[in-house]
Amino acid sequence: MENWSVWAPRLLSVLRIIAALLFMEHGLMKLFHFPAPQPGAPDPLPTLLMAAAVIEVVGGALLVLGLFTRPVAFICAGEMAVAYFIGHATRGFWPALNMGDAAILFCFVFLYLSAAGGGAWSVDAMRKRSA
Repeated sequence: MENWSVWAPRLLSVLRIIAALLFMEHGLMKLFHFPAPQPGAPDPLPTLLMAAAVIEVVGGALLVLGLFTRPVAFICAGEMAVAYFIGHATRGFWPALNMGDAAILFCFVFLYLSAAGGGAWSVDAMRKRSA
């Protein structure tokens, strides 16, 4: 059986890319109503939701590329922690009932990426190899 550890940096990149695309979708829904308007989001967006949407779109795009992965992922993790405590935890204790399970999952995936980096398939890794 092949050593699975050789796949870890590549699968880290896949995790980063998929999580970032899903994260970016939330920002695109808030800002551009693409692929549909964000359910429950007021129009026009209040300042806090506008800031969240910008972090989700710009941060998501940078994470898809794997550019500045560690600091960007840390900022995105913080945004999701704030989103959970402001937007979800006030609706009840259980994440599956207060609809905050995605925010928690994003928070901890991004916290992991802030420690682990972008993986083998990232601009950060290309820049490190060329230095």
